[in-house]
Amino acid sequence: MADLGKVDREFFDEYIYPNLGADREDVTLGPQHGVDFGVIDVGGTAVAMATDPVFVMPSLGFERAAWFAFHILMSDVAVAGIPPTHLAVDLNLPPELTDDEFATVWETFDREATDLGVSIATGHTGRYAGCNYPMVGGGTALSVGEFDDLVRPDGAEVGDRVVVTKGPAIEATGLLSIQFESLLAEELSESEVADATDRFYDMSPVRDALTAAAAGPVHAMHDATECGVYGGLYEMARAAGVGVELETHRVPVQPGVREACEFFGIDPWIAISEGTLLAAVDPDGVDDVLAALESEGIPAADAGEVVEGSGLVVDGEPTDHPGVDPFWSTFEEYMERLQA
Repeated sequence: MADLGKVDREFFDEYIYPNLGADREDVTLGPQHGVDFGVIDVGGTAVAMATDPVFVMPSLGFERAAWFAFHILMSDVAVAGIPPTHLAVDLNLPPELTDDEFATVWETFDREATDLGVSIATGHTGRYAGCNYPMVGGGTALSVGEFDDLVRPDGAEVGDRVVVTKGPAIEATGLLSIQFESLLAEELSESEVADATDRFYDMSPVRDALTAAAAGPVHAMHDATECGVYGGLYEMARAAGVGVELETHRVPVQPGVREACEFFGIDPWIAISEGTLLAAVDPDGVDDVLAALESEGIPAADAGEVVEGSGLVVDGEPTDHPGVDPFWSTFEEYMERLQA
């Protein structure tokens, strides 16, 4: 297991995958490494579900932190193509969280849930010794709908076009630039810092995924979280048993990303990019998907192709899964610098 961040595939295959409880016929898509959600069949209705930490960073301000925490919980299930419908959330809160701060968090959850049509169906809330930011609980999001509307994560087909929204290192740029804005400002211009911090509200792929799925046909979608665009495309290819070829010059790169990643010394293509949607789209539908995303103001491009074979090829070069995302160690390093 890596010291920080998600477990790798080897750890998953050795410890987690062999121990998944009862084998039930209603589980139509079970746990796989690098796959965002699972699916159960409830009387012919598809129920997609995904679980993630409740990730709250007080340094962002509690409203902004809660917005991001909510959208993390929605992101993995949104790539199922069915709009999110329900949320179960467990909040294990640090003792120092005040009632007013909690009210801000919860009212933000309520606002965002209402906007998406999501009902918070159950949960648990309490303050406990030993609980620390940013991981203050967990939540399970559900999308309930028709199987015909489900976009499976392992559905990429040879010949599909690879659509990428927003580009690399959205989350790495947004979070690091806000958390360490004072350090960034020592070397970058005011406009470059503003561009980097503006990436914060790009850190949700929910609207991207639902827009693309509605315009489709889309055969697979994936949120480029840990290990970024390269890791996400590698996982999409592995899940479907195909290869993916990517042309990086075709991928949109948002303002501030290159500058921030150079400052922090991280490779943007392998850095966490919550908010970046990767989609395998039927070639006959790619123009419709791109037009729909453009109408929503979401930068996107046809940047590659699904091919026979396996793995990821970037600009003609075979590229392995990054394995470790540089965000976590970079965050720890700069926290130490900030506190020095």
